[in-house]
Amino acid sequence: MHSPFLACVVQAAPVYLDLARSVEKAQSLIAQAAEAGAKFIAFPELWLPGYPWWIWLDDIGWADQRGFSQRYREQAMDFEGPEIQAIAGTAARHGIQVLMGAAERAGDRLYISQWLADETGQTLLRRRKLKPGPLELKVFSEGGHQDLPVADTSLGRVGALACAEHRHPLLKHALHVQQEMLHVAAWPSYPLAATSHMLSPDTFLAISRTYATEGCCYVLAPCAPLPAEVADSLCDTPAKAARLRAGGGHAQIFAPNGDPLCTPLPPTQEGLLYARIDPEAAAHARKAFDLSGHSSRADVVRLQGPASLSQPASPEGAP
Repeated sequence: MHSPFLACVVQAAPVYLDLARSVEKAQSLIAQAAEAGAKFIAFPELWLPGYPWWIWLDDIGWADQRGFSQRYREQAMDFEGPEIQAIAGTAARHGIQVLMGAAERAGDRLYISQWLADETGQTLLRRRKLKPGPLELKVFSEGGHQDLPVADTSLGRVGALACAEHRHPLLKHALHVQQEMLHVAAWPSYPLAATSHMLSPDTFLAISRTYATEGCCYVLAPCAPLPAEVADSLCDTPAKAARLRAGGGHAQIFAPNGDPLCTPLPPTQEGLLYARIDPEAAAHARKAFDLSGHSSRADVVRLQGPASLSQPASPEGAP
């Protein structure tokens, strides 16, 4: 059994569309978390170099004309580039695991990616969002069957999904059956007005909380507030300004029984939230409900996929 440790979620914005300065800010936050005693820190979805909020405001032609599309591609993360080495080096210097959300540039494609570096700077997990949302597909490509890993780490088994992937029961189940102890539910921000038809922060927090109880695991839910100056730079009409508002930070950490473990920060405030993670509590929760074991009905329904995601075999004689 792994020992208890302190984990941290980020409620802070990157330096928007500036990869180098955002990496520097990430390094500062990583150091701050480690100095507070944290052994794991989770960043929001697409923290590097920020979420492309213009896709919610106008068509892609408008974004192209304003230069947003080209700049976003230029500032996306190259996983062969120096930024990866910089973050991994910071993780190693401070002895902390780092789960980063980034826009990944691979050839002529962009992906919504999550990457885990351990306390020695080694990559333990790297995945791409399987199905970006309809508006996100204007910018990002889809991941594949290999993008549902759960990694063995010195702290326990760690997995991750991004944003609306948490509304997909089969994607969640694929990780549940791999016995996560710690799950990163990465969200970008919640700055869109209700008229945008985007779900509310309360709904997304409920989804993260439900994930904790279904998976019998701790859930880290990082979330980045949108700075007012960034919102202003993206909105060239009053209608857009009414739709995209500053704030939207709602980070939280949930226990395996679904209890929130942190006092929330105000939606416009930046900071780090901490909670004690006890792997034994997750193991105890799994004694009562375990989708990878005694609570499974693989003889009735089961997930078909790569061998690493397969459920326990059906009982002898079952269909």
